[in-house]
Amino acid sequence: MSETQPSRRIGRSIGAVLAGIVAGIILSLGTDVVLRAAGIFPPLGRSPMSDSLFLLATVYRIIYGVVGSYIIARLAPDRPMGHALVGGVVGLVASVVGAVATWNHVPSLGPHWYPLALVVTAIPCAWLGGKLGEMQLQHVS
Repeated sequence: MSETQPSRRIGRSIGAVLAGIVAGIILSLGTDVVLRAAGIFPPLGRSPMSDSLFLLATVYRIIYGVVGSYIIARLAPDRPMGHALVGGVVGLVASVVGAVATWNHVPSLGPHWYPLALVVTAIPCAWLGGKLGEMQLQHVS
């Protein structure tokens, strides 16, 4: 029995982190699609977006980062903040990779501040989502 418990806990930890990350990705990409369909964002590959539209994208990505980290914290088998921060590190790494990959593609892929904002906000969003998850778990207990 003691051998299955650690593997079950690791599986739940991985599942919690993946669930939060997938939720954040689906929410972000889904919002992008809806905003393109509504004509708020220009079609992909057509004209570059304005700074105000990139600001809008930054705002909802921050919100979805918090939501994803909250999901991770709520689903974590233990140490909800630690799990949320692991998700934040994954987001940080993805943001850094995205910034490096798109850096020389200004203006077609956006201004330099946009990927930098995603890099800078990854860990604070994870912490806030983790904190909200912890607070709710304490309230439920």
